[in-house]
Amino acid sequence: MITGQASDRTATGWLPAERLGQLTIEGPLRPWLIGKGLLTLRLKELCGERFSLRLVEQFTGLLSADLQRGLGARDQAGLFRDVEMRCDDRVWVYAQTVIPDASLTRHPWLAELGDAALGETLTGLSGFERSSYEYAWLPAADVLCARALAGADVKPGGLWARRSRLTLRGAPLLVQESFLPSMGRL
Repeated sequence: MITGQASDRTATGWLPAERLGQLTIEGPLRPWLIGKGLLTLRLKELCGERFSLRLVEQFTGLLSADLQRGLGARDQAGLFRDVEMRCDDRVWVYAQTVIPDASLTRHPWLAELGDAALGETLTGLSGFERSSYEYAWLPAADVLCARALAGADVKPGGLWARRSRLTLRGAPLLVQESFLPSMGRL
């Protein structure tokens, strides 16, 4: 059994939703990880006017083998878009969208989203699909986790994360959302 104890959180392997029941996840966090619907809309509903989404950084980089597998793409490089979702000026979710070069060539406007929420933007478009989520405990040394914790006051040994593959008219994108310790705490 995979547990949520710090000593057992060394694997960064992404697990399919069917295996989520084997994970021991803190009670308050579980509904956020497995909840239905757009995370941005769920956060807006709870936080109201205290919700904000901020573009932290956008950069080009090489795609690791893990990212290529997650995307189902062979691209070697792509655009990385990191955002923070906040409630009351506290970061609850650090999300990274990975857009491979081929997808960016087909949809160059994705590089111009700024502080707009990706999920809300894509939902209204035809030809948009989302895969099932995969889940993982990311140790603090993981690249995504380290980026999420860079400005955090509390530095846990890692973070829970989920990811899903989005396709827009056949062009893949990968969204990875890491949940910070302040998640859900008003």
